[in-house]
Amino acid sequence: MPRKACISKCRACCANRHEHPRPAPRPAPGPDAETLSVYDRKASEYRDLTARSEINPDLASFLGALPAGSDVLDLGCGPGAAAAVMAAAGHHVTATDAAPEMVKLAAQHPGVTARHATFDDIDAQDAYDAIWANFSLLHAPREDMPRHLTALRRALRPGGLLHIGMKTGSGSARDALGRLYTYYSEDELAGLLRDAGFTPFSARHGKDTGLDGTVAPWVTLAAHG
Repeated sequence: MPRKACISKCRACCANRHEHPRPAPRPAPGPDAETLSVYDRKASEYRDLTARSEINPDLASFLGALPAGSDVLDLGCGPGAAAAVMAAAGHHVTATDAAPEMVKLAAQHPGVTARHATFDDIDAQDAYDAIWANFSLLHAPREDMPRHLTALRRALRPGGLLHIGMKTGSGSARDALGRLYTYYSEDELAGLLRDAGFTPFSARHGKDTGLDGTVAPWVTLAAHG
């Protein structure tokens, strides 16, 4: 092939390569924007849905295991219903949520210190006697769960108590409202807890109707740090 023709062909090939679309960049780390938008828009509706006249069995067991005046983190507190019960029982409660409207509702409860924070903002060490992570980490991507649990273990004082609630199943999906969920089996979740340094010691299963109107199975686990 003549040199001039070869050069022309190489230039054409390079031009074609530059025309190919580049892979989409990975999403920035942090909470899912669509999920947070749902919770901000429906904060009052969610408050009404989660309002209970009686304490649920998991929260009753959690409170019964705490020494008086414990420092408690309510991770992903929503409108603060559980945080309010903890504070009324005499505990020092820090309630965090990534949805600003939820933080506003949680802050209305006496004795609750509510602040805007994502899971990645939990960076304390030996700060809490107990952590209540009730159906909040189910919105975290699966690949992020190990580091979130490690951060919680670091934030928990030695021998402290963790409660975690998750919907059961496999894979990840958005519900009818657009919220992103990651599903786990009990065994998978317990394994992740052990890998992060926790010792699971009890589990409870059930089904409930969620904000999207569907009935979903769930599991709650209690573990020591």
